Amino acid sequence: MRSAAFVIASACLLLGGCGGSSRPGDEGGEEAAAPVGSLEALWRAPGEDVAIVPGTSDYGPGRNRVSFLVVDSRSRLVTSPTATVWVARGLKQAPFAEATARLVRIGVPGGAKADATDLYVVDVDLPRPGKYWLLAEPLNASKRIQAIGQVEVKQRTAAPAVGDRAIASHTPTLGSTGGDITRLTTSTRPDRALYVSSVADALAARAPFVVSFATPKYCQSRACGPVVDVVSAVRRQFAGSGVRFIHVEIYEDNDPAKGTNRWVDEWKLPTEPFTFVVDRRGIVTAKLEGAFSASELSAAVERVQR
Repeated sequence: MRSAAFVIASACLLLGGCGGSSRPGDEGGEEAAAPVGSLEALWRAPGEDVAIVPGTSDYGPGRNRVSFLVVDSRSRLVTSPTATVWVARGLKQAPFAEATARLVRIGVPGGAKADATDLYVVDVDLPRPGKYWLLAEPLNASKRIQAIGQVEVKQRTAAPAVGDRAIASHTPTLGSTGGDITRLTTSTRPDRALYVSSVADALAARAPFVVSFATPKYCQSRACGPVVDVVSAVRRQFAGSGVRFIHVEIYEDNDPAKGTNRWVDEWKLPTEPFTFVVDRRGIVTAKLEGAFSASELSAAVERVQR
C-alpha cells in the first residue's frame, strides 16, 4: 500500500479528476449523463470524490475479504464506523451487490504504531474473474465523501485460498536457530511463544494453528506494522487451547535487499503481510491479507476450535 497522497493522485489521473467536475465520460468539459441506476450515477451524487486506498489485492472467484482506507483530498483518514459499498462490473452498469463495510481497529494497546489505526473491512462476492468497480460511501461522516476503485479477480488466488491445504513448510523456530530469536523476528518486543512450532510440526501433530507472514520492521504499508502484535495478543487470549501460533518473517536473513525468504516463496505470497488460520485437517479456514483486527482473528480461531 503506497502513501495515501500518491494513491489518490494516481487514481485521479486514471479517473479523470477527483473533487472536480471532470468524470469518466466527460467530453469537451461537459459532463455526459450517467445511466440511471449505474454505479457512476451513485458516484456523481453530491460529495467529495476520492480513490479507495486498497489494503488487499489477492482475489479469486467467490467470497472475498476486501479491506481499504478512505482518505480525503487533504490526506485525512475518514473514520466513520460504517460505509456502504456497491460493486459493479463497470462504471456505467448497475451495482449487482451492496454491503456494509465496518471500521476495525488494527492495533493493540502497547503495540507497534502505524500511520493508520483503523481500516474498513467488507466481505463481497466476486463471482468470476475480471475487473470490478467498488464505490464506498462512509456513513455519518462530517461531510459526504465517495471513494472509488477497482479490484481484479484472477482465475485463482496467488496465495493459498480458504479451502486449500496448508503448505508443510519447515519454518524456522527457536530450536532450529539454537535459541537465537534475533534471527526469527524484527520485532522490538518479541513473543517467544510464536517461534516454538513450525508449520510442518503443527500439521504433523494435527494441531490447529495460525501462521502470520509479516515483518514488523520492514512493513511496506501504512497499516501493517501492528500485525505481529495483534497475533501475539490473540495467542495470549487462546493460551492453553491447543491452537498454535507461528510468526514467519518476510525477507531472507531479515534483509530486504536479499528478497523474500523460501517460506514466503513456498506459500506464493504476492504481498505482505498474510495471516492464515488452519484447522486440524490442515485446511485453510481463514485468509487475512494485510492488516486486521484482533476480533477478526479471534473469531477465526474460535471456529477452528470447534
